[in-house]
Amino acid sequence: MSENPDKPNINEAGKSKSDDSEQDLEDAVEGSDAALQKTMKSGSPSTQRVQRPHSSPPRFVTVEELLETAKGVTNMALAHEIVVNGDFRIKPVELPEDSLEKRVKEIVHKAFWDCLSVQLSEDPPTYDHAIKLVGEIKETLLSFLLPGHTRLRNQITEVLDLDLIKQEAENGALDISKLAEFIIGMMGTLCAPARDEEVRKLQDIKEIVPLFRAIFSVLDLMKVDMANFAVTSIRPHLMQQSVEYERKKFQQILEKQPNSLDFVTQWLEEAADDLMNQKYKNALPAAGGAAGSGDGLVPNPVAVQNYAYLKLLKWDHLQRPFPETVLMDQARFQELQLQLEQLTILGAVLLVTFSMAAPGISSQADFAEKLKMIVKILLTDTHLPSFHLKDALTTIGEKVCLEVSSCLALCGLTPFTTEKEAVLKGQIQAVASPDDPIRRIMDSRILIFLESYLASGHQKPLPTVPGGLGPVQKELEEVAIKFVRLVNYNKMVFSPYYDAILSKILVRS
Repeated sequence: MSENPDKPNINEAGKSKSDDSEQDLEDAVEGSDAALQKTMKSGSPSTQRVQRPHSSPPRFVTVEELLETAKGVTNMALAHEIVVNGDFRIKPVELPEDSLEKRVKEIVHKAFWDCLSVQLSEDPPTYDHAIKLVGEIKETLLSFLLPGHTRLRNQITEVLDLDLIKQEAENGALDISKLAEFIIGMMGTLCAPARDEEVRKLQDIKEIVPLFRAIFSVLDLMKVDMANFAVTSIRPHLMQQSVEYERKKFQQILEKQPNSLDFVTQWLEEAADDLMNQKYKNALPAAGGAAGSGDGLVPNPVAVQNYAYLKLLKWDHLQRPFPETVLMDQARFQELQLQLEQLTILGAVLLVTFSMAAPGISSQADFAEKLKMIVKILLTDTHLPSFHLKDALTTIGEKVCLEVSSCLALCGLTPFTTEKEAVLKGQIQAVASPDDPIRRIMDSRILIFLESYLASGHQKPLPTVPGGLGPVQKELEEVAIKFVRLVNYNKMVFSPYYDAILSKILVRS
């Protein structure tokens, strides 16, 4: 039995050939449109768009072209999701309660199973529907097998021989219960350990119609398990194929919609302008790598790209369109942005606290970790519309003062005076403002760290964490790793487009 409860128990399987990986990806993508569309609907944070920059002439397209383009976007997004999201899972379709689709499905299924029950109740029984079901079960079981499963394939083919079963039915010698017993045993052999209990329960069902109905229900779950196992198995072999596949699909979209790089162009232009003019040097770290010196220095393309990716961590998602080439990762960049905002506030609160407290308590690892956990918990709901940072920081100020006073008492140090507590609470509450000096310092240092890590080419060890970020170093490094992996993959796919756009932008500069 497999150690992984979600992995089908098919240890006889052979590895997929790398030459077939691109076709595997194409097949997986083509067959999973519905699952992806559900993911895209839930993951897209905003559908609001501002007016598109007019860098390309308008072009009229047909409905067929739009549908074909939409399918290309869907397939490309699914391929991207499979490779980038290590937790990607295909889930069984669950229709909403009281929906028309669910009611129709239940009515049709009930009619089918009622018909089967009537046939089996006849004297003599009619097995036409039952044999068709056995044929479907046979094909499903065979679909679970890999080329190395010769013995299992022979067993299924021999026992579930439809011609032989029809002859037995015509001669009144068909033992449908014996066939069901074999099917359940084979399902137990092929299913994931997580499905062992469902398969075992099948043995307790004695009536044929409910048994067949339950068998098909479990087989549907096994199909999902097998699909997820296949995705997990081929993912390591699909990285390069996915890069080429995404680039090819995007090129097809670009050929049909020439303005599909307008927002990317605008994004890179702003990054280049910001670097040259240093308009936002207090909000974002100045990227290095300039190709010249003086007031008219021109940054190199890599510096502009890195700076552009950092700008995505400060994006106004409600008011500004996201660049087309990173649109599939918009939800991920939003999540990183939220995590960094929380780390900024967390780091600022801890920096203020440790600066005001006695030097002895800030060096105590247990106290620092406990204080950090308290603040993190109180900032957990930052993403909710109902969250109010000022109120949260007021509560945090009260809790921090209590913890500091308790630690000072345990260490035998001078307790906080009322005036000092009031000052600490006031400084913590001041962090609510984006213009708070401490918060701006933490924000700037975090972005400097991310820029350094991005410029290092994802090499180990990680860059040194700037001063003041020590208490949140672990969390910051986790975010940095996610960010750089996301950026590097995006560069692998779209760097030819970025290079072409930047070559024009930097020449104009």
